[in-house]
Amino acid sequence: MSVKVAIVGASGYTGLELIKILLNHPHFEIAGLFGSEGGERIEEVYPALKGVFEAEIQKAETEKLKKYDLVFLAVPHKTAMAFVKELYSYVKIVDFSADYRLNQKNYEEYYCPHIDPLNLENSAYGLPEIFREHIKKRDLIANPGCYPTASILALYPFLDYIEDGVFIDAKSGVSGAGKKLSETTHFVKDNENFFAYNPIKHRHSVEIKEKTGLNVTFVPQLLPISRGMQVSIYAKLKKDIDPLEVLTKTYQNEEFIRVSEKPVEIKNVSGTHYCDVFAMRNSDMLFINSVIDNLLRGASSQAVANANLICGFEEGLALPKIAYVP
Repeated sequence: MSVKVAIVGASGYTGLELIKILLNHPHFEIAGLFGSEGGERIEEVYPALKGVFEAEIQKAETEKLKKYDLVFLAVPHKTAMAFVKELYSYVKIVDFSADYRLNQKNYEEYYCPHIDPLNLENSAYGLPEIFREHIKKRDLIANPGCYPTASILALYPFLDYIEDGVFIDAKSGVSGAGKKLSETTHFVKDNENFFAYNPIKHRHSVEIKEKTGLNVTFVPQLLPISRGMQVSIYAKLKKDIDPLEVLTKTYQNEEFIRVSEKPVEIKNVSGTHYCDVFAMRNSDMLFINSVIDNLLRGASSQAVANANLICGFEEGLALPKIAYVP
């Protein structure tokens, strides 16, 4: 079975990661690459693809996209819902933006007015370990971002055991900011530097709160590395538990979550779909530690996992497992 796939936003980092995964997929055929303008070729944008995969990037238009079986929207919020509003019911969609991750009230408070509220009810939040059965029944998937993915997967096993109000200390590689240059992504700003940005008020905090039901104090920080993410969570226990036992019981049947007996490291998941997680306690205080590749588990490989589910394939098909070590 061949599924004709279109990637909108192909020239971005997550678009590139999608291409790399899909080239090894037995059923997904990359049949079209699209961007806001078009007129480029993907091997010119990314010379590493020369001789491997070469194709024109076309200007994204809804009528063109309706001809495909599956569309990945690796585009910013607001842009995504403009496409979804026209494409829904024609194709299956995995959306990388925040446009369908939140309820309408929370979305409009943190982002902008929503032009497609009807499809908020038609979407599924694409975190397979928690919402797998719901995902399978939908044709529109809101692919979670990197910070919520790493945080929610770490918190989920402990929701019945911790008090409300947790602290999330999250650190990401610079690729999480995308390709567009900004004041905080200059080499001279980031090299040999480390800093928090938009602490407490960051809009991913409401996404974590909505999916876990917890009030969170969320502080994102920028690491001087290209890719990867580490999240450290601090919570107060209300029950006597063995943290590693809880993690193991919750995720014992999950192929892509690895429970560690010691603090986890970014290098061990960089280049893979894995989420590594560790937890320990100090009396009634709990420390949870998780790592992911922000471009893969936090974006593109998770999108492919969701696409596998909505197309009826095995969830782990073509997902990367070999880390970039050393």
